[in-house]
Amino acid sequence: MSSLQSIDDILTGMMDTVGKSKEQIFDIGEDSRQEYETLSEELKVIKDKVITVIDKVERSEVHSRFARNRLAEVSRHFDSYSDQEVREAYEQANNFQVELAVLHQEEKQLRSRRDHIERRLVKLQETIERAEQLINQINVVIHYLTGDLQQVSEMLEDAEQMQRFGLQIIQAQEEERKRLSREIHDGPAQMMANVAIRSEIVERVLDKQGIEQARQEIRDMKSMVKDSLAEVRRIIYDLRPMALDDLGLLPTLGKYLKNVEERSGITIELRNMGREIRYPTDMEVAIFRFVQEAVNNAVKHADPTLIQVKLDVKDHLVTAVIRDNGRGFDLDKKKEGSFGLIGMKERINMLDGKISIDSKKGKGTLIIVQIPVDTA
Repeated sequence: MSSLQSIDDILTGMMDTVGKSKEQIFDIGEDSRQEYETLSEELKVIKDKVITVIDKVERSEVHSRFARNRLAEVSRHFDSYSDQEVREAYEQANNFQVELAVLHQEEKQLRSRRDHIERRLVKLQETIERAEQLINQINVVIHYLTGDLQQVSEMLEDAEQMQRFGLQIIQAQEEERKRLSREIHDGPAQMMANVAIRSEIVERVLDKQGIEQARQEIRDMKSMVKDSLAEVRRIIYDLRPMALDDLGLLPTLGKYLKNVEERSGITIELRNMGREIRYPTDMEVAIFRFVQEAVNNAVKHADPTLIQVKLDVKDHLVTAVIRDNGRGFDLDKKKEGSFGLIGMKERINMLDGKISIDSKKGKGTLIIVQIPVDTA
């Protein structure tokens, strides 16, 4: 498992933990909300009961007061009342007294329960509000963490990609050295060796076959020298088109694309939509190399029949569009052979430019790049 995958797993686990904590807080808030609603309904019932009991207490107090007055009257005039009347007065006064005591006790219990529920509702309301605040805060944290962690993941991925890119650059440099070595060995070096041999032959022919045959050998030798010189110029041109310094970007690019068209057999169209402006040399080389790399990628990998290159050259901005009708590729799948795309993106990033790549299998590829130019 790669270090990037390990970090991704850690970040994913951390986000899962935060998500579960959010769910637990949400459950706490919902439970508190349900209890709050239940207690609120109970509080309404208890308040109604308290009012009812208070009414009963008031009526019972009135009755009890009349019963006590009746009992006091009977007690003062004890001899005037029968035993039955005395007993009824005592029983009535006592019954109202007991009823009043029971009602007071019930009222006390109801008030106590009411107060307890009201305090509990205050606590529950605080819990609900706190849970909502925590959920909002967690949502904010998740939002920022998601963005930041995504950036971290992308940065780490870019770092690994850049490491691979650096190794590929070294490999590409070695391959380029080998290619140049082979080209020079098989081309100019071989031709110069032949020229050296032919020069010796010219001397022998001159001595044995006369001047006319020697002239023919010299003409053959001159042809070989011209071919060798053309090959050297082609190699130098591939390394760096010297015409950039003399002719500028557009003519040099047109000449290069014409050569690619002749070698590959692919139709290549160049269209200038802006002005022919001379930029600083480094900038012209960078733009040329980008177009060169994009066209080479299309020629090598896309198997197109048509490549279109459009340039919009302005004072402070160059827009380049490279489109081909080749096989295209899936942008979502990163391939090991995507060195060319990585190189182009890195080149554009170094120029503070923007690059957009759109490709679909069987639909070709479209590359748009914008490069700001400081002509100061």
